[in-house]
Amino acid sequence: MNRQDIDQILAEVGALACKTQKEVEEARVRLLGKKGSITALFEAFRTVDKDQKKELGRPLNELKQAAIARIEELKASAVDDGADGASAEDLTMPGDRNELGSRHPVSIVRQQIVDIFRKFGYDVAEGPEIEDDYHVFEALNFPPNHPARDMQDTFFVSSGHINPILLRTHTSSVQVRTMEKSQLPIRVICPGRVFRNEAISARAHCIFHQVEGLYIDENVTFADLKQALLLFAREMFGPDTQIRMRPSYFPFTEPSTEVDVSCNICHGKGCNICKGTGWLEILGAGMVDPNVLEASGIDSKKYSGFAFGMGLERIAMLKWQVNDLRHYFENDLRFLKEFETAPEV
Repeated sequence: MNRQDIDQILAEVGALACKTQKEVEEARVRLLGKKGSITALFEAFRTVDKDQKKELGRPLNELKQAAIARIEELKASAVDDGADGASAEDLTMPGDRNELGSRHPVSIVRQQIVDIFRKFGYDVAEGPEIEDDYHVFEALNFPPNHPARDMQDTFFVSSGHINPILLRTHTSSVQVRTMEKSQLPIRVICPGRVFRNEAISARAHCIFHQVEGLYIDENVTFADLKQALLLFAREMFGPDTQIRMRPSYFPFTEPSTEVDVSCNICHGKGCNICKGTGWLEILGAGMVDPNVLEASGIDSKKYSGFAFGMGLERIAMLKWQVNDLRHYFENDLRFLKEFETAPEV
């Protein structure tokens, strides 16, 4: 390379005349791109003699700065690519409409359940997702090393000390905290996200959502529990819904029951949703064990109460006949758009 090469390209830069942004970009690539003429001069500059470097270095840098400045000047004055130099955009046209999302099916069901129980006089209580062993297990009648703890595979955050930290396996821990700090009588529901170390499948997931309820007062009976659940089922699934209660076991309630509702698809005749039985299991419930009341400082001889809990994904599956739990967590827009017309609550 020599000074003549630099002057020749400098003259080309000064003569640049571009009308459109496309032409400006083509000029930039031709001069300053990886294979541009100015870039090629800098590559050749590496091989020249030391004396020539002193002579050619400054003009070469000035050439590059002149080219950059000229390109920016042309870019500022050039129009967008379009006919006759006119703007390619018609500013009188209406703008693009932003596509609105829809509420998640689990959120819809959660709000429906909250609204139903608020009509019955229940408050909403919430608590931490990262809990301690006492509030998740011990205060709920799960003694250390008790086999009942195996009912729930737990994610432990820390272990090896007297009160390990873990991800809550149920929102019953919120009930414990409510009993510890609230004045009687207590009537609350506890919606929230819970975690269990389970294999993910169409019927199970390591993350899911619950709503649990608690009512404590004087002279609360199992008949009160049955009536509350019947009213809830009819509000949620329709006025003709019936419930069926089956004996079960939970460490924190005695007696305990599993609650089924009559299938709202076949109305008890039998279908593939209810597996031909006419019934759908929706929740577990029972009378609060006296040990649980005493652990929170409540006199079990004076007060009694009932508790219940249900999985929101399970309710949503029944309500909209969803056959795979994983759909709720995959953020597939094709699935979520199905709920754009779901009723607002």
